[in-house]
Amino acid sequence: MKNELEISVSEIIAQRTFAVGNDLVHIENFKLSLNKLFKNKVYTPNEIAYCESFSDSLQRYASTWAAKEAVYKAIKQLDPTPLGWKKIEISRAKKAGVPTVVLPAHLSKYELSLTISHDAEYTWALALIHAIV
Repeated sequence: MKNELEISVSEIIAQRTFAVGNDLVHIENFKLSLNKLFKNKVYTPNEIAYCESFSDSLQRYASTWAAKEAVYKAIKQLDPTPLGWKKIEISRAKKAGVPTVVLPAHLSKYELSLTISHDAEYTWALALIHAIV
């Protein structure tokens, strides 16, 4: 009986087609990490340009970081291949627009939905990923 149950759980996990990732960032703590080295290691040129276009760029960097973390956590539940931070790009069609995710071609089998929320102290992101079967 136990062996049959273990096989069933393994099959369910192998057939999984969706995952959720989220991240919460305390902006004051994040501020301590945000330096030129971190920016260049984590953010794409488009993300940097977007964040810098706001007078409060700290909040935009924090929300973009939270979004990248949420997307990474969701993807890693379905795909174990290595994925660098700059391979996940958070994009917006217009200033303060709806966030979308740009991923490398080998991850094109996934559809993502992303939401970001922030206030004065925290920023939070939630990513839902679905594998197109």
